[in-house]
This record gives sequence, C-alpha cells and structure tokens, in this order.
Amino acid sequence: MPQDIPAPRTENRPWVITFFGILAMAGLISMPLLAGAPTAADLPDLVRFIGHFHPLVLHLPIGVFALILLQELGAIFGSRSRPPAAGSLFPMFIGAASAAAAAIAGFLLYHGHGADYAGNALAERHLWGGLAFAVAAVLTFVVKVWTVSLAANPAWFRLLLFGSVGVMGFASHDGASMTHGSDYLTQYAPEPLRKALGLDPGKIENAPVKSSAEQVVYADIVAPILERRCVQCHKEEKAKGKFRMDTYELLVKGGKEGPGIEPGNAAKSNIIVRMELPEDDDDHMPPEGKPDIEDAEVLVIKWWLDGGADPKKALSEFEVPDKITDALASITSMAPISSAAAGGHAAPATLEGPSESLKSEVAALSAQFPGALSFESQQSAAMTFTAVSLRGKFDDASFGKLASILPHLVTLDLSATLITDQSVGLLKSAAKLRMVRLSETGVTDSAIDTLLKLPALESVNFYGTKITDSGILKLAAMPKLKRLYLWQTAVTPAAIKALQEKLPECEIVTGADA
Repeated sequence: MPQDIPAPRTENRPWVITFFGILAMAGLISMPLLAGAPTAADLPDLVRFIGHFHPLVLHLPIGVFALILLQELGAIFGSRSRPPAAGSLFPMFIGAASAAAAAIAGFLLYHGHGADYAGNALAERHLWGGLAFAVAAVLTFVVKVWTVSLAANPAWFRLLLFGSVGVMGFASHDGASMTHGSDYLTQYAPEPLRKALGLDPGKIENAPVKSSAEQVVYADIVAPILERRCVQCHKEEKAKGKFRMDTYELLVKGGKEGPGIEPGNAAKSNIIVRMELPEDDDDHMPPEGKPDIEDAEVLVIKWWLDGGADPKKALSEFEVPDKITDALASITSMAPISSAAAGGHAAPATLEGPSESLKSEVAALSAQFPGALSFESQQSAAMTFTAVSLRGKFDDASFGKLASILPHLVTLDLSATLITDQSVGLLKSAAKLRMVRLSETGVTDSAIDTLLKLPALESVNFYGTKITDSGILKLAAMPKLKRLYLWQTAVTPAAIKALQEKLPECEIVTGADA
C-alpha cells in the first residue's frame, strides 16, 4: 500500500527570521542613540580597525541591491511573471547582511575619529542615511521571506525594495560628497541636465591669459597645492580636526589646534610643522596612504608664508630667489620666471607674441580643456599646459588633440592622468619643452627614449610610475637635466647613485629624506 505523502505544513512560517530581523533593526536604530556624540575618548584601536573597513564593505550591498533591482524590473516588464522562488532569498539575505555590516563599520569609523566628525552635518546625515538603508534592507529581506512563504503578491516587497534603493542612493551621494566634494556627480554633467537640476552653467568662460608674473601667488600657486594635498580631508564636508583649508580665511583661522598659518613666520605655522614631521609620525601631514607633499611644494609655501602670506599679491610683487624660481618651475604649469618678470618689469619688446591663428587655435582647445592651456606671457608664443583639473578624464586620445601646439609648449603637467607611452611619443615635436610632470601615470621606460630627444628639457617628474633602472640610466645622456623626481618608482638606490655620478649637477629627489 503506497505511503501517504504528508501535506505541506502551512503553519511553518518564518517567525525566527522575523524575530532576528526585528532585533537587528532595533539594534541599528539604537546604536547612535545610546552612543551619543562622537568623542573617540578611550576607544580601543579595534574600533578604528573595524571602522576603516567601511569603504570596502559598503560596495557589496550597493552592487547586490542594484542587481536585485534589475531582476525585479525584468520580472515586472518581462513577457511573463514567475512566482517568487526560495532560491532568490539568498541574494536578498547577502544584501541585507552586508548593508548592516557596512552601517556598523561606518558607525565605528564615525566614533573612532571623534572630533573629526562632531558637528559635521553632512557626516551625521550620511551616518543616519546609512543606518536607514540598513534597516530598510533588513525589513525588505523579512518581507521577501514572508512573500515566498505565503506565495503572496510581491507588491509590498517590491515597494520596499525600490524605497531601499532610493535611500541607498541618497546615503551614497552623501558619502561621495564627503570624500570627493558636493559637486562630484554633477561637475561634468551635460548642460541640459545642469539646467534641469538648477545648477550653475558648467562651461567656464576663457579667462584672460596671465603671464607667470601676473599670477596671484595664493590663488594660482599655493591654493592648488593645498587642493591637491590637503583639502580632501579639510573641507566643508570633512573637516578633520575642525580645520578647513578650502579658503584663505579658514586657513588662517585654523582648527582645534589653533591658527593654521602665521603670516610672516613659516616655522611657527601649524601646516608647515605638520608637513615637516617624520613620515612615521602619527601627526605627519598628509597622513599615511596619501601622496606626500613634495619638497619643492613645501619650499614655495614657506616662502609665501615668510613673505607675509598676502592672499592678493601677484608674483611680480614678491622677491623671488633663484631657488624659488626653480621650485615654481617644477611644481606649477609656468615656465621658470626671469628675475625681470619677478620684479614686475615688462618683458623686452623684441619678444615675438603669438599669432592670431595661434590664439584662435588655443581658444578652441581651451573650450575643450578649460583652464588647462595658456601662454607663458602676453608677449610670448610659448605655452604651458596642466591637466590638474582633468586628471582621470584625460587620456591618450585627449592628449592627441594637442599635437598642433606641442612645438610651443615649455611646461607640461600630466600628473595623475590616464596617459601612457603613446602620449609621450608625441612629445618628439616639443623641442622647447623644459619641464614635464608624468607622476602617477602609466608611462614606462619606453617614454624615456622620447624624452632623450628633447634638447631643452631640464625637469622631469616620474613619481609613482613604473620607471626602472634600465630606463633611468639612459638619462645620463641629458647633461642639461637639473631636477629629477623618482619617488615611489622601481628605481634602486644603486641606479640612482650611478646616475648621480654621471649627472652631478642634477638634483634627484627620491623621498628618502622626506
């Protein structure tokens, strides 16, 4: 006699999962209420250790929820709908669990750094946004379990899923704003989208061409250095130590340790004290893991501070020693400044200025690369190019558009862009080029073969590239080379010593003494 097959037990419901889900949601909500404001006082290092995993963990729930959202949209708009399957619970569980883990790690990061986030409205909003997303994710998972258990209409689950993704988007945007700035997503938005969002026009009108001597020292030289090295951690959205460096007034005001700078006294200015601490000191700035400030950059900032730190003075109003002239040539997109220009005297009238056709060509290129290309002076056809504001958007194809003006370039800054040896190969026509910065790019030893053909080249920056001994030793054939940056490359001390013996007048910066 065949054995009867028992009917499914419809009374088996996911009560245990529901209980632990409610417990998890209650715990997430109560964490900030019980902990209070962040102080970091007497917190164990384990709190900071776990908190630092927040940027790593948070990408998992974002990816999982995006995938689940796509699957549900496919089910909604597909040719046929299918009943919810039990196997589909696993991605939802991973999404909810990772969202909770990311929220807990973010909470520990927030409290582990105490006063760095206390009173920061954006950080607090991001914290609560992350917690809200985690709670919504857990609730969505619980509802999903019940939907599968009851074979019910998934409408409530989908409504919660869409809501969770919306909260995730707001929390993610706040996190990106803290790290990259509030205009990170919209900085390069198309004009119609910018208008729809009520943003200012994105197109930057071409500013009048400034000669090197006309540049304002703070706005055109010092502020860009601070922007590259410091402002990421000292701005409105993320003011570590309650110290902001994104405006001159806030730079002077300082933070919880007092004024940031003392005009007229670089040695007593807090930013210089921090920059010149040993790299292994916990108070050294920039902190470990961030690109360190270069010696030439520190030298220029100290010179500006000792000179009174006036935020409005042009270069022509300062006394510029030779060592500062060399430093400026190596860190900015300007050519070396002559003593006459630095003293405010006009350039000789015999200099041939740029032709009208060249001006038109530069104007067209400036429309594509705003603020990147300029003439060395109004009386000269020599040009400078810096990709500092383009960086991750500037590649070999972009550089190829500059081919026609390369013979006029005297300084070129391609730091942290996507260019490779292909772009460097085009420089064979840049016979006037005196300074080139290729730091943190994809160039290799092959690029050096092109640089050897540039007769005027005096300064090269290979910081953070894949340059090796075999390539760097070729530079011995460049007797005019005055400055070479090799920090964080594969070049060995032995090769540096051998090159220094062949180029005794060349300053080779390796970062070993930083």
